[in-house]
Amino acid sequence: MTEKHALAVPAVVGVLGGGRMGAGIAHAFLLAGARVTVVERDGQAAEAARERIERDLAKSLERGGVDGNLDEWAENLSVSLDHADFADCELVVEAVPEAWDLKVTALQEVERHLAETAWLATNTSSLSVDGLAEQLGRPERFCGLHFFNPVPASKLVEVVNSKHTGEELRRLSVQWVEGLGKTPVVVNDAPGFASSRLGVAIALEAIRMVEEGVASPADIDNAMVLGYRFPVGPLALTDIVGLDVRLGIAEYLESQLGPRFAPPQLMRDMVARGELGRKTGKGFFDHDQ
Repeated sequence: MTEKHALAVPAVVGVLGGGRMGAGIAHAFLLAGARVTVVERDGQAAEAARERIERDLAKSLERGGVDGNLDEWAENLSVSLDHADFADCELVVEAVPEAWDLKVTALQEVERHLAETAWLATNTSSLSVDGLAEQLGRPERFCGLHFFNPVPASKLVEVVNSKHTGEELRRLSVQWVEGLGKTPVVVNDAPGFASSRLGVAIALEAIRMVEEGVASPADIDNAMVLGYRFPVGPLALTDIVGLDVRLGIAEYLESQLGPRFAPPQLMRDMVARGELGRKTGKGFFDHDQ
């Protein structure tokens, strides 16, 4: 590892959850030179997480632009079923599904196994970081690190400070993101933060336009890509994130910010039919190919 990365990110990092987001977070820290422990719920999920991370590391080498050795990265990765394996981590990032009770239980269990000097972060995209912090024994050592999907390609991490986040962590979290080669956007806790609030608002309006027959999904997306220089249209991005994920965020934002975030019926119907986007092969676009 380079001296810059050794100084800029924690040497030993834990990730709770090895799904798409957790695997991407692990991938980012491995590329930055950290040793990474991923904890999953069962053996099948753990095996899938390792395969996902190692496949993405190999793709990074194939694309070029990164320095490293696949064997060395693999040696620095461990996948476990035991939260106690977080005991020597300097930082643990929670990346379990976006459900309040699940997040609280997961974070409390992780904190129970951490050293008192360790830091803890959540990858939540919308839930209250203030509220989560208040469920913990050391809220001053907790913040939000909202990574974006797909993590290897995204240059953005939203750093979310709660009212309890200590000054040292406020400084370190920015340093860690920069050490990953990404750009930090620092926000104070608010429903949906900056990115999810704006991104979901645009996506919901695009879905309403499809529902009302204003234009096709492809034409709506092309209008934003070509007219406003979006890198990807709001409907294609919804397919990437998952309609179920965005529905959950919209429902939470509606409960906090009012009816302007009410999910369109089309969105609810698509989720009920299992048309969740890329992960199921069909959403606003066909992903079978």
